[in-house]
Amino acid sequence: MTKSKTIIEAGWNLDNSYARLPKSFFTSHNPTPVRAPKLVIFNDSLAASLGLKNEALKSEEGVEVFAGNQIPEGSSPLAQAYAGHQFGHFTMLGDGRAILLGEQITPQGERFDIQLKGSGRTPYSRGGDGRAALGPMLREYIISEAMHALGIPTTRSLAVVSTGETVIRETDLPGAILTRIAASHLRVGTFEYAAKWGTVEELRALADYTIKRHYPNIDATENRYLSLLREVIKRLAKLIAKWQLVGFIHGVMNTDNMTISGETIDYGPCAFMDTYDPATVFSSIDRQGRYAYSNQPKMAGWNLARFAEALLQLLHDDQEEAVKLAQDTILEFPDLYRHHWLEGMRAKLGIINEEQQDESLIEDLLNMMHKYRADFTNTFRALTFEKLEDTDLHGTEEFVQWTERWKARLDRQQESKVSSLELMKNSNPAVIPRNHRVEEALEAAEQGDFSVMERLLEVLSNPFAHSPEQTEYTTVSEPSDRPYRTFCGT
Repeated sequence: MTKSKTIIEAGWNLDNSYARLPKSFFTSHNPTPVRAPKLVIFNDSLAASLGLKNEALKSEEGVEVFAGNQIPEGSSPLAQAYAGHQFGHFTMLGDGRAILLGEQITPQGERFDIQLKGSGRTPYSRGGDGRAALGPMLREYIISEAMHALGIPTTRSLAVVSTGETVIRETDLPGAILTRIAASHLRVGTFEYAAKWGTVEELRALADYTIKRHYPNIDATENRYLSLLREVIKRLAKLIAKWQLVGFIHGVMNTDNMTISGETIDYGPCAFMDTYDPATVFSSIDRQGRYAYSNQPKMAGWNLARFAEALLQLLHDDQEEAVKLAQDTILEFPDLYRHHWLEGMRAKLGIINEEQQDESLIEDLLNMMHKYRADFTNTFRALTFEKLEDTDLHGTEEFVQWTERWKARLDRQQESKVSSLELMKNSNPAVIPRNHRVEEALEAAEQGDFSVMERLLEVLSNPFAHSPEQTEYTTVSEPSDRPYRTFCGT
């Protein structure tokens, strides 16, 4: 593929450090060109932060890169190999419809993966067509950018292009390709793959690469691989707590969807909870509730145990000692998660210091919210602005008693009421990507109207603004007899 002057001047500054790992971890592979690419949406602010030139990328030649029709200077395209436990069952996987173009080095010296999702078949496609539909790619764009605005570590979306081709699912759908940005695409499943099918030397090379890329501070520690396990546990404990604090349900927490960097990845069947119910599941294939809202911390711990198992050969020469080190370290996760969750819940209630009774105050509120089917986001929003009459709990004796306890708790703080209010405003979003709003935007986009999505993205870009313009986006959907369902692999 030849490279035009526009592509060269687009600001690409690519390295390919992943391609310097042992060959077993990837297959060099170019994207499959598409017929008639057209830019649907482009993330100007993200592009600028990456050191890319917006106008060049939005030109006809620039769009050719996002479509996989042209390869930018410095790129060595590849598909990554990995494995994973999918709903508890171990299997060989890999990038079946994604191509890593390389790693953009920003003007600040940071490194980010540039990946095309939906860019055609690879050696790991396992019978899939390697393509993606427009709706799911726009969905990932919306949700991942909303997560970023909420302050939750996540992969991000640089662009979506339509391909001018049709993908066949249950019906014929317009095709699209998403350009995904990530600190890396290293997964728990990458290490499972190395431990199962690689040599000890290959596993060590992967671990060393991960430490250099994400955890250079532990490079000189006595047991650097045990330190790696501990650091990943810390990041995922904080990440899952952040999910729980905004009612985010990932939907498919398989080990291949858990990043070593601590980023949220894979926005297939994810959604945000409206009515508070710990058993909430959105994914159409999660019939047993394995990845329900309340199970997410437990499943993160399960996934981390699989990561620890994959590292055993590096933790200690003696297998029994390696197992003991891994088990002792994994046991740190529940307390770390609980610490971050409690800290976040205190902030949502304006509590700045710590008291032993805080946990019961929080749990009692959540139990009431569950009992009276209160909206998760709007309940905390109402508490933030002392509009208690706006909650589904209003008028119940339980809530009256709880409110008295909460106000007494705030009164015991040395900090001012203004400080508590600011803490709550910065901890309780006014808006989340409500499921009915996301669907509304996607339906309009599939009909060629992108204005609904653009307006939604604008509102979601500053979720803690609590502005009048956001008010209409705080409303819940109309009651329905059919539960909201999302889908994998689309």
